[in-house]
Amino acid sequence: MASKQFASFYIGENLFGIDIRLIREINRNIEITPVDRAPKFVRGLLNLRGQIVTVIDLGVRIGLVDKDDDRKDGRCIVLKTSEELSQKRSEDPTLEDTARDLVALYVDDIGDMVTIDEKEIESPPANIGEVEGEFFSGVAKLDKELLVILKVAELLKIEE
Repeated sequence: MASKQFASFYIGENLFGIDIRLIREINRNIEITPVDRAPKFVRGLLNLRGQIVTVIDLGVRIGLVDKDDDRKDGRCIVLKTSEELSQKRSEDPTLEDTARDLVALYVDDIGDMVTIDEKEIESPPANIGEVEGEFFSGVAKLDKELLVILKVAELLKIEE
């Protein structure tokens, strides 16, 4: 049975994870420039070595945090682009898609890298707390807590 690796991170007390293969890098001490009239979950833009990255506040996006919460000292998980992932996806069609442009997920804190046997990943509940289940691909029981695995492709869909 195959195992999968996830980068784990926190929004408040909640532990989430995404497939480690989707991540380009994780940054702290970042300066995010707010954008007028952007969707409420877009925290702003980040200049990453000359490349513009859209920063999505994951807590706001999934409904765990109000936009007005003054959360500072977060981290940005910069995702690989669809183009960067295209070769890996030809080797593994189960690999999720991300976005054409650079996107970062703003989270409160970074956890550990977690390796989970695929058979230990259970189907997600319809919702977790007040968060709709559409964003979840599964849950896994760790030693002390529950890891909620996110559907990155679903998080990045933006309804017009």
